[in-house]
Amino acid sequence: MFLLRLAVKNLSRYTRRTIITAVAIAMGIAMYLAVDSMLLGAAEESERNLKWYETASLRVHTTAWWEDRLFLPLDEAIEEPQPILETIHALGYGAVSRTRFSAELILGWEEFGEDGYLPVEITAIGEDDGTVYRYGATLAEGRFFNAGEMDGIVLGSWLAEDIGATVGSSLIVSTRGKGGFFEAFDAQVVGLVNCPNPNVNRTLVMMDIQAADQYLGMKGAVTNIDILVPDREEVQSVQRTLSQALSSLDSSVIVLTWKDLAQDYLAIVSSKQGGSSLILFLIFIIAAVGISNTMLMAMYERGGEIAMMRAMGMEERRLWVSFLLEAALIGLLGSAIGMVLGALATLYMVEVGIDLSFMLRDLDMGFRIPSVMRGAWSLSSFIVAAVGGTVLSGMAAVIPVRRALKSPITTALVRL
Repeated sequence: MFLLRLAVKNLSRYTRRTIITAVAIAMGIAMYLAVDSMLLGAAEESERNLKWYETASLRVHTTAWWEDRLFLPLDEAIEEPQPILETIHALGYGAVSRTRFSAELILGWEEFGEDGYLPVEITAIGEDDGTVYRYGATLAEGRFFNAGEMDGIVLGSWLAEDIGATVGSSLIVSTRGKGGFFEAFDAQVVGLVNCPNPNVNRTLVMMDIQAADQYLGMKGAVTNIDILVPDREEVQSVQRTLSQALSSLDSSVIVLTWKDLAQDYLAIVSSKQGGSSLILFLIFIIAAVGISNTMLMAMYERGGEIAMMRAMGMEERRLWVSFLLEAALIGLLGSAIGMVLGALATLYMVEVGIDLSFMLRDLDMGFRIPSVMRGAWSLSSFIVAAVGGTVLSGMAAVIPVRRALKSPITTALVRL
C-alpha cells in the first residue's frame, strides 16, 4: 500500500503530463471499441441476413453438384428430393426444395429503350419457401407469383432499378435445361423485393419451381434442399445428424452448413477482424511510446530523489514496483476514460447506427447489412482494452526504470 500511495503521489506531481498521456491512451481505446463494435454488429447482422435470405442454416446438394457449383449444373441435381424432405421434416426441421440455374435476361427495345441482355442466376422456389426463408415481409411492389404461374418472376429492387424494370415489365429468359438443350420463355415482372440483404437486392431473380421444372425438363429433380435450424441448436451438430440420416437414402448427397456456402463472406469478416486487431496493436504502440516518454522524463527529473532513496537503503525491487505501478496507473486511468467513451460510442452505434445508404447502393462491402450499420456489445473487447492498456503501460516503463537504476548512486546524487 505504501508503494501504491507513493505512485499516486508521484502522478499528482505531474498532473498535466499524466492527463495528456492518459487522454492519448483513452482516445485510442475508445476508437478501438467503437470500430470493434461496428464490425461485430455488421458480422452478426450479416449472419442473420445470410441465413434468412441466401443460404438458410444448412443445405443439401449432391457431391457432384458441389464440385461443379460455379457452373450451377442441372445434370447433377437431386433426383428424388421427396424422401429427403420427409426425413428432414420427421427430425423436426423445416426444409424446402429449390432449383438454381444460370440464365440471361433479354431486354427489348420497346420495353427498356435499348436491346441487351444480362447474365443472372435464377432461383426457383415453391409456395412453402416461407417456412425457411423470410421474403414474405420484403415485398416492395407488386406481388409474389402464384404456384404454377409460368411467366411470373420477382426481381431484387436494385436489380430492377439498374435495368429499368418495373412491375408489369416483360422480358425473355434464355437458359439451358437439364441435358443441355436451349430454352427461352417470356416472363413478366410481378413483384419487386427490397430486403435487409443488399446482395439479394442487387441480384435476385425468382420464379415458381413448378414452372422451372417444366421449362428445364427437371422431372421433379431439384438442385438443393435448404434447411432451417433454430438458433438455440448448434448447426454442426444438426449437420452430423442429418448426414447420418440421409446417407442411407442417397449416398450421393452431402449436407453443408451456411459457413460452407459463404466462404467469401467469412474471408471478408476475417480480414476486417484483422484490421480491428491492427488498430488495437497500433493503440498499444502509441500507449507504449507515450508511457515510455513520460517515465523517461520522470526518471530524469527525479534522478536525485531515486539516488537518495537507494542511498538510504530502499531495495531496488521496491523501486521497480513503485515505478511500474506509476506507469500502470496512467494506463489504468487512460483505459477507464477510454472505456467510458467507447461505451458511449457503442451505445450510439447499437441504438442509432450509421446511415450508409449513400454508399451501400453502389459499393459492395461484403457485409449483408441494410442501409444502417449498427454496432453490438462485446464484453471481451472491453476486458482486452482495460487489461491490455494497463499491463502494456506498466511494461513500457521497464526500459526507463532499468536505465535509471543502472546509474551509480554517487553520479545521481550530484544532481541534488
